[in-house]
Amino acid sequence: MKLLLIILLVMFMVPAQGQTLKAGAAMRDITPDHLIPISGGMGTPDMPTGFQGKLTVRAFVLEKGSTRFAIVGVDNIGWPAFLGDKSRKLIKGIAPENVLIGATHAHSCPDAYGLVDDKGNTGADMKYLEWCVKQIADAVNEAVAKLEPASIRTAVGVAKGQIAYNYYAPKLYDPRMGVIQAIATKGKNAGKPIATLINYATHPEILGTSRKLISPDLAGPLYDRLESKVGGMAIFMNSAQGGMVTADTRVNTKIDDGKENNDWNECIRIGELMADEALRIIEPAKADEDANIYCASKTIKFPIDNEKMRYVLQHSPLAAEFAKSNDFSSISTRLNLLNIGKAQIITIPGEALPNIGFYVKRKMHTEQPMLFGLTNDAFGYMLTKEDFNGFERYNYISRTSLGEMTGCIYEEEALRFAGECPAPSK
Repeated sequence: MKLLLIILLVMFMVPAQGQTLKAGAAMRDITPDHLIPISGGMGTPDMPTGFQGKLTVRAFVLEKGSTRFAIVGVDNIGWPAFLGDKSRKLIKGIAPENVLIGATHAHSCPDAYGLVDDKGNTGADMKYLEWCVKQIADAVNEAVAKLEPASIRTAVGVAKGQIAYNYYAPKLYDPRMGVIQAIATKGKNAGKPIATLINYATHPEILGTSRKLISPDLAGPLYDRLESKVGGMAIFMNSAQGGMVTADTRVNTKIDDGKENNDWNECIRIGELMADEALRIIEPAKADEDANIYCASKTIKFPIDNEKMRYVLQHSPLAAEFAKSNDFSSISTRLNLLNIGKAQIITIPGEALPNIGFYVKRKMHTEQPMLFGLTNDAFGYMLTKEDFNGFERYNYISRTSLGEMTGCIYEEEALRFAGECPAPSK
């Protein structure tokens, strides 16, 4: 009789333990040990003269039952799938399609695109990038090893203060900030954050390439402020910040006189303000130890109509393997959809304009919509066909996009994806 009771207890206990929500986080310093050309976008990378702050890769892993996925943020202007897939092959215990790798989009980091000039020369340091590939995998593997019982808090709210604006049309940007926080529920760290994720749309280009510094820009002070106030690891995932949502460094927002504070002190001001706003937004949210999580992926295809983008793909040393088997008429990429408690997230493989972000968020089946921009790929600007070459302001972003149908295809595929997947918790 006692043996039967023990067997029954084990049968009931194992599923319960298997459904425990767990979280883990880890980071790696990826600051190069020597000066490497930095990239602010299309064009020849610039050689910096020094460093300001440190570059990092940050991995946040969630698990419940048979579902496990990783969210990875890299301090760089973009992280192409050609590099991300190399890391995925080194990551243990997570399906490759469940590893989301996004870039902060800082404009003061080593070139990760392998941009080439008209003579085929590139400023990309291949040895450094291969090292980063391993650091990303190591961070994710460590986060998996550190998984522990956790609760989740999620919230979306308007971030207040002078943080971002649209350079093309000042008020045409999304002021909402999404926050996801995992909190340890057992052990010596019970009640303390494991990781806090901030999702917000902006260009971290306060320093850009003109200051000639290798730097995480505003993301560095954001991390430092948040971690000093609540502990755990901070991670920043960008959103729909294209055309041209940037850091609001204007000296006088009431008079468009062109005067801006583009220095490290401004990185500190905006980064710390973002951290404080994230903590304010998440503070009233209740912790949920039984929060459901979900991860799905799908492959979509974009036509390559832009000769400049085609040239980059054809000649980048990073895309050599891709070039062997592609006619460059189109390119495939992966979308991910996540449910984390009440929040739902869809990835963007580039820089979607704010109107695309607003539209997709409005159609998502949640009151806490989030978009992870420049995630899984970084294909330049994503405009709708109505915006593409629509007026002079959009000439540059039209030239640095795959083509006029990219935004429309993304909207259609993202919303179809959301319709096919379960909605998050109410």
